[in-house]
Amino acid sequence: MISYEVYIEINGAQTEVGVIEGNNYSDACFSYSESYMKSNHNPISISLPFQKEPFTTEQTKNYFEGLLPEGFSRRAVAQWLNFDDNDYISILHGLGRECIGAIRVSEPNETIEEHYSKISEKQIKDLAAEGASKSTELVTKSHLSLTGASGKVGLYLDEKKNKWYLPLGLAPSTHIVKQSHIRYDSIVTNEQLSMMAARECGIDVPESFIINQGTGKDFEVLYATKRFDRFINEDSKLIDGLPKPYRLHQEDMCQALGKASLNKYESENDNYAVQLFNIIKKYSTNPIEDQLKLWDRIVFNCLLGNTDAHIKNISLLYGNNLKTIRLAPAYDIISTVIYEDSTREMAFNIGGEKNVFSVNRDSFKKLADSVGLNERILLERYDSILDKFEVALDNASKELSSIGFKDAKKIAKRIIKESPYSLIK
Repeated sequence: MISYEVYIEINGAQTEVGVIEGNNYSDACFSYSESYMKSNHNPISISLPFQKEPFTTEQTKNYFEGLLPEGFSRRAVAQWLNFDDNDYISILHGLGRECIGAIRVSEPNETIEEHYSKISEKQIKDLAAEGASKSTELVTKSHLSLTGASGKVGLYLDEKKNKWYLPLGLAPSTHIVKQSHIRYDSIVTNEQLSMMAARECGIDVPESFIINQGTGKDFEVLYATKRFDRFINEDSKLIDGLPKPYRLHQEDMCQALGKASLNKYESENDNYAVQLFNIIKKYSTNPIEDQLKLWDRIVFNCLLGNTDAHIKNISLLYGNNLKTIRLAPAYDIISTVIYEDSTREMAFNIGGEKNVFSVNRDSFKKLADSVGLNERILLERYDSILDKFEVALDNASKELSSIGFKDAKKIAKRIIKESPYSLIK
């Protein structure tokens, strides 16, 4: 038998929400505690509304497995922890002290301390150079679970002293740090360029930057994103002399829709775009504003040629009191089509079109009709982003080039020439 307690952080306090119980991972089921259901807080997921009965094994797995790394990273972590890589419950318990959002999975009466361990320059260089093996080592040391298939780790940045720390125990991280993908050249510069251009086009994106441990070559750089699900207040307590961040809860749209992570890309006739707008329309605290933000993001990703904008790369962010829900800032924005072996199929269809080079203004007109929003307003926003796109890329490339990333201008030119923007402009 297994029995794990599930906690969520609310206003800085760890609050028990329920338990996961079963003979093993294959039949484990989550159920809410009666006290949490009476607490006047939101459920931990739109796909797990309050009910007295335990959720099914499938519902439980779809949500909680969605908190884990994917692909090679998951297999490597399972090997480090000596678990079957199908045993998502044990892996989550092994890593689940610091997840995306504010969920924690714990054994009953488990006491865990909080510490920050300073990271040396050599460790940062190793993380940049050694790929997923080094990120897996740090992930298992910190018991941190980050979703996605790329090598990444959560770290704490002392911004005043520009020093990095590894969170240990229950200590929260402040940044997600990703490694350069060995299959794709200049992917870190590509992502930072894309994120900067997105911001200039009015897309809500988190603060991000490149950590350069040499001359800017792929094996010398890391990509850092400031976590929008963490924040530091004046009243933050200190851990090893460093202010402890508060956790905000979030869930990705795969979890919100109750889908398994392996279904993050749309299958035929799923119409994920419509489902995303419907989720926001029904659950967002500001549904009109958030639907417009989602629209802008989809337009930008299409122009950029980001065919990896799947539904795990779109999230909902809960308020500190867990009573409000908003569309989270955009993340993982990158031009994939500039790499020859990347797919040309979008993660979900736009107005019935999935091939990114077949999507045009008429496709977005059809999407506007299908989501039930004002067509004129949406197409005006489409035209506005189209008008800003090339200048935004040019400005971002100049800024990156000025701080040593000379390949930024080359990447910007590749995007202009090889992305769907080249056909639509």
